[in-house]
Amino acid sequence: MLGEIKDLDKGILIIETDYSDNDFEIEWKGVQKIFTESNFLVTTSDGNRYNGTLMSTEEGKIMIRDADAGNIAYASEEIVFLKSVDKKFWSRVNASIDVGWSVTKAQNFRQLTVRSNVGYMADRWSADANYNTLNSTQDDTDPIRRTDGGLAFRQYLPNDWYLPVDLTFLSNTEQKIDLRTNAKIGFGKYVIHTNSSYWGFAAGASYVNEVFTEAERNSWEGYFGTELNLYDIGDFSLLTRVVGYPGITESGRWRADFVLDTKYDLPLDFYIKLGYTLNYDNQPAEGAPDADYVFSTGLGWEL
Repeated sequence: MLGEIKDLDKGILIIETDYSDNDFEIEWKGVQKIFTESNFLVTTSDGNRYNGTLMSTEEGKIMIRDADAGNIAYASEEIVFLKSVDKKFWSRVNASIDVGWSVTKAQNFRQLTVRSNVGYMADRWSADANYNTLNSTQDDTDPIRRTDGGLAFRQYLPNDWYLPVDLTFLSNTEQKIDLRTNAKIGFGKYVIHTNSSYWGFAAGASYVNEVFTEAERNSWEGYFGTELNLYDIGDFSLLTRVVGYPGITESGRWRADFVLDTKYDLPLDFYIKLGYTLNYDNQPAEGAPDADYVFSTGLGWEL
């Protein structure tokens, strides 16, 4: 097959050709040989990252020709990510948005959910931003509003180590949180990084500023989290993440965040997504529950 390779992610190679209106999706494990003229960002299962062209060798391996690192050969199953890049900014950008809308005649119920993200991938680092919101109204009940989002930076190191820096925010009427801002810095490592899944851990420290309906407090916390992503299961994928925050300046306080996202791919880059988010705090604001959750469904499209 002759065409333009767009990317390899989660075991699927995307190829654009002149003779088809739709991109071809090919399982990476079924590719016998590959030759490229343009450069790619390449990630391998041992955590190394390269920027160069690719060429299959007679020994059945794939040669990565990197201007800085030279020629390096890997087995095809050891290459877990490819992204076609040039000097143009937009070649390194990805984005998605999905929207859900619920209407019920009983009590005039209305609910809107939005989940969105945008990211940029450089040779040795990445930056991402996300924004999610839920607004719900019904007769004889106070409106429910929940908004969360954040900025994330990752500096990638050899052997699948990385340095994460995150800034997140949360506003939640159910837990009486006007605004919680959380700045985190730490270190992390992927212990599994293949064409079917990845599993990583991260730990560090965070500073929290919280503005409640009737109070404000600041504190230092530690954090420890893990994330698992499974994607070699047909058109279905699963992402789950849990992070615990033991209090440092507030002894005895524990917070936890849990996220579960499932996605089913549809034609034309559309998808159906189910999401669940849980926030727990054993020392919440006075009069607020110790936990709150959101279950969302939506139809989305991705770039």
